[in-house]
Amino acid sequence: MRNDPWLAIDTATDVASVAVRVREQTFARSIRGARQHAAQIVLLVQEVLGLAQLSLTQIGGVIVGDGPGGFTGLRIGWAAAKGLIQERQLPLIAIPSLLGAAHAAGVKNVAVCYDALRGQVFGAIYAFDGDEVKTLVAPDLFTIPTLAVRARTRPDLVVGDGAERYSETVVAWTGRAPVGIAALPPIAGSLLALFSFDGARRAIEDPRAVEPVYGRPAEAQVKWEARYGRPLPNSSR
Repeated sequence: MRNDPWLAIDTATDVASVAVRVREQTFARSIRGARQHAAQIVLLVQEVLGLAQLSLTQIGGVIVGDGPGGFTGLRIGWAAAKGLIQERQLPLIAIPSLLGAAHAAGVKNVAVCYDALRGQVFGAIYAFDGDEVKTLVAPDLFTIPTLAVRARTRPDLVVGDGAERYSETVVAWTGRAPVGIAALPPIAGSLLALFSFDGARRAIEDPRAVEPVYGRPAEAQVKWEARYGRPLPNSSR
């Protein structure tokens, strides 16, 4: 990351957040309510830039939460990020939203579970040691019990809206109540911090062609393919 301020956006869950880093100081804000993402994300960017006393012309690049997570939310965040970089051809970096939530939890060994509906979660487990992170269980679709089976060690904490939804199962697994996304610091701030972690980021060479990691097809796509018995043309999975 260059010395220019960078902006980060995460919209993978019901809680959307935006952050900007100026030298060693991070300014971040979040809003709750997925229905507000489309209407509020640009205003949230403007608010954070105002707090940092910056203009868009001073931004050196954008980091966006890479999912998996809510289909519509991810599309809104990525559309905003692509719009911000387009005119000045700024670099775009993607970092998994699950990893951002894990970092925001502030513990050494953490599982993240985003609600994927149908009794499943988008889950992953990470271990932090200073400025290093290890992926113990890579992001994928799980139930809480199947994620527990994949985990070699019991995490110190489980965070996310999926963890809250299946809290009894989480407590039976870890002995500790889960923590929701709204109780964590804004995840966009953690995306900025994770830029320097080896293996945490992927550079986007062609923003026009790339899509976030949705984790599974959208519900409308699933219904279309079930009805017609073939993949939806130009579908993103």
